[in-house]
Amino acid sequence: MKNNNRIRIIGGEWRGRYITFPPFSNLRPTPNRVRETLFNWLGQTLRETTCVDLFAGSGALGFEAASRGAKKVVLVEKNSSICRSLRENIIKLNAEQVEIRNADALVFLNNGNKKFDLVFLDPPFKSEFHANIWQGIKRLVRPGSLIYVESNRRHDWPSVFKKKRFSQAGQVFYSLLEFESKS
Repeated sequence: MKNNNRIRIIGGEWRGRYITFPPFSNLRPTPNRVRETLFNWLGQTLRETTCVDLFAGSGALGFEAASRGAKKVVLVEKNSSICRSLRENIIKLNAEQVEIRNADALVFLNNGNKKFDLVFLDPPFKSEFHANIWQGIKRLVRPGSLIYVESNRRHDWPSVFKKKRFSQAGQVFYSLLEFESKS
């Protein structure tokens, strides 16, 4: 039987290594096939990129980005037990470029003033996007920043976020958006 509490990093420095996470029923890591497509869209290296994963969960997206050379990765997770697991993975991988913020994603968005090149937006699968999430994301990005959105259904977003790519794998809908300022 497959171990549902670990996931393999599929590319970069830590390719083939596993990260582990607690057995919570609402913790659903991005599937390998979807991550592989996403990182093909992004390019195999993310050197000098700064990333934030707003609903880190297993940390799969953030650790995958760090494995591919991201300069800085911030994992935002409100569950303390999951944060402990993320810290254990940081130690196991010696992932010094990964930082954990034990906070609610919406609070982080409203208080954030740092700009990121890449935002991972993969909230709990059956949750709804809060109406103000896009306003908060605008505070975290600069023109040209990319936003990855994963959900159990299609979503609309403000027109300043231009769709670059879209795909679906089973019940997973995922898009890569680019932020364009209204200059």
